[in-house]
Amino acid sequence: MSDLIQLLTPEGERVEHPEFRFDPGPGVDEAEMIRGLLRDMVLCRRLDTEATALQRHGELGIWAPLLGQEAAQVGAGRALRKQDHVFPTYREHGVAWCRGIDPLDMLSTWRGTDHGGWDPVATGFHLYTIVIGAQTLHATGYAMGVQRDGLVGTGDPDRDTAVIAHFGDGASSQGDVNEAFVFAASYNSPVVFFCQNNQWAISEPMERQSRIPLFKRAQGFGFPGYQVDGNDVLATYAVAQAALQRARDGEGPTLVEAYTYRMGAHTTTDDPTRYRLSEDVEHWKLKDPIARVEAYLRRNGLVSDEWFAELEAEADALGVRMREGCHALPDPSPLSPFNEAYAEITPELETQRDEFAAYLSGLQGAAPEVTR
Repeated sequence: MSDLIQLLTPEGERVEHPEFRFDPGPGVDEAEMIRGLLRDMVLCRRLDTEATALQRHGELGIWAPLLGQEAAQVGAGRALRKQDHVFPTYREHGVAWCRGIDPLDMLSTWRGTDHGGWDPVATGFHLYTIVIGAQTLHATGYAMGVQRDGLVGTGDPDRDTAVIAHFGDGASSQGDVNEAFVFAASYNSPVVFFCQNNQWAISEPMERQSRIPLFKRAQGFGFPGYQVDGNDVLATYAVAQAALQRARDGEGPTLVEAYTYRMGAHTTTDDPTRYRLSEDVEHWKLKDPIARVEAYLRRNGLVSDEWFAELEAEADALGVRMREGCHALPDPSPLSPFNEAYAEITPELETQRDEFAAYLSGLQGAAPEVTR
């Protein structure tokens, strides 16, 4: 039997798995939840399309597209509980959406007006991480802290906490990721390592990085690993849900490999036509994560044309808000970094700030306002 865990085929047919099943939870209508997952994916795709267009028009410095990875991100994002904490890379816009991050806060990071416009504690979603693989160590350390705070294995569903670290197949070759595996296994930390294997580490194919499927690496570190169809939002949700619950129960780390495909470029500075075949892209279009859910809902009479029309209107409104909001993002004050370094500014930093303000006043003819 294939190792790949799948609950919804590319044709939109439900299939059974001996270990995992899609479980929305008590009192939740299954059809309504699946419609909600589809809505999330459609809006995340529109978010991604608009952000890419904004970058092409010079409004963003760069953007990391998520096209084709919507199911992996939404499935994992919706499996989280409020108290759980996410450590993303730079492509987890879908997970950010599920955690309630305003799309304009995502854009402000890539526009360079701030380094992350949301509160990581309040949202349970850390700031984007550009250093490849570093967030896995951050997640493991946070998970070790959660253990010591007594927030694991208590049996209280509103208290027990899981941590999830997102990374790509390319990052799996980094030392930081493997060190995180060692520490997580040694301390039985409540962390889920969620690898979105989109098969391209920028231009490097997966077969040049590993001789075995990535999820099997977990065996060498002493914790379970699973490979899930990353284009199947139902399966991704089910596997992430189980792995997160295992962490909350105090049973330690899990590696989840979401096997998917990056349909677009690595970032907007990349040209994927230079290193991969168009035939591969066309093949993966047949496994589109959005199309398979739509096919399932339509085939079973669980959605109407009116519902899709309303969703299209909502996506259009999101696009307008993103375009107008991005253009209106204010440029930061040159002095603002001094106010964000510490909860209370240090005397040394205060001196540096005042000296810099004086320097700027000489350039501009008027001193910028200093917030004390």
